[in-house]
Amino acid sequence: MKNIMFSLLIAVMFFTGCNTNESTNGSLTKADARIDTLTTHLKPFVNDLPTIGLLIYNGVLITEVTAGSDVFTKPTEDGTQLFNVVTIAQTSDPIVSEEGLKIVPDYTFSTAPKLDVLFVPSAYDMYSQVHNNELVNFIRERNKETTYTVSNCAGAQLVGASGIADGKKIVTWIGGGEQLQKDYPELLVQDENTLSYVEDGKFLSSNGNLASYISALELVEKMTSVEHRKFVESYLYLDRLQNWKK
Repeated sequence: MKNIMFSLLIAVMFFTGCNTNESTNGSLTKADARIDTLTTHLKPFVNDLPTIGLLIYNGVLITEVTAGSDVFTKPTEDGTQLFNVVTIAQTSDPIVSEEGLKIVPDYTFSTAPKLDVLFVPSAYDMYSQVHNNELVNFIRERNKETTYTVSNCAGAQLVGASGIADGKKIVTWIGGGEQLQKDYPELLVQDENTLSYVEDGKFLSSNGNLASYISALELVEKMTSVEHRKFVESYLYLDRLQNWKK
């Protein structure tokens, strides 16, 4: 009996010790909250806000994803959230970017919410993407509901394959315009050597890579205001980058 009582005493002491950081109602203490590196960074999905969809797939160029994320996740100066920003992939499996970064998508093609904007990024080798019927069809179908559809770099090839921008002006990566026009003659491909960004109706496009920030900033201004764009640019230290000299 003594052995049983001793064992129970040890168990009580153990479980009590494991829970010293919790308050009596089970909630986190202030100390716990200060070291929580997840909860405070999760952005709530607000049904009344416009939703920005960032398409991702294996081999995607990460700057063409982070540009839209960087710009559209920034709140107003008083901290108000303006957009839902989500990543979307064909499956729920993590994708691996060109740079080797792993990203777990928020949604799949079948579970993604209604989109107000779809960003279509690129990879260095687009063969697999333009021959992926599910990917191309996702772009085609979601374009029916978007207010804006944005392509960066060789994402223009996916737009071309989907047929959604036939008869519209578009620009692609520097050096890729001639082939894009041959592959998709219905597109009005612009000179990528002189233009970094093109807008035609609901379709926006850029050279990609860091130029993806141009399309994101132009669009955030359209959807908010000049003042908010300037705030976002200041948030990103864009002036420091533009004025930087070695």
